[in-house]
Amino acid sequence: GGGSPEKPVGTVWLAWGAGDEVSSERRHFAGNRDEVRQQTVIAALEGLIRRTVREIKNQG
Repeated sequence: GGGSPEKPVGTVWLAWGAGDEVSSERRHFAGNRDEVRQQTVIAALEGLIRRTVREIKNQG
C-alpha cells in the first residue's frame, strides 16, 4: 500500500556518483517490502559493478 499513479508501490530511484559523474535510474520492482528491498540492493550492486568495470576499462 501507499503507492500512487505517479509513484506506484515498488518504485525505487538509484544513483551512483564518482568524481564529477553522477547517474541515476528509476526502477519498478514487484513484491512485498522485503522483496523490493532485496531487488533494490541487487540492482544497486549490479550498477556499481557495471560502472566500476567501465571505469577500469577506460583507464587501461
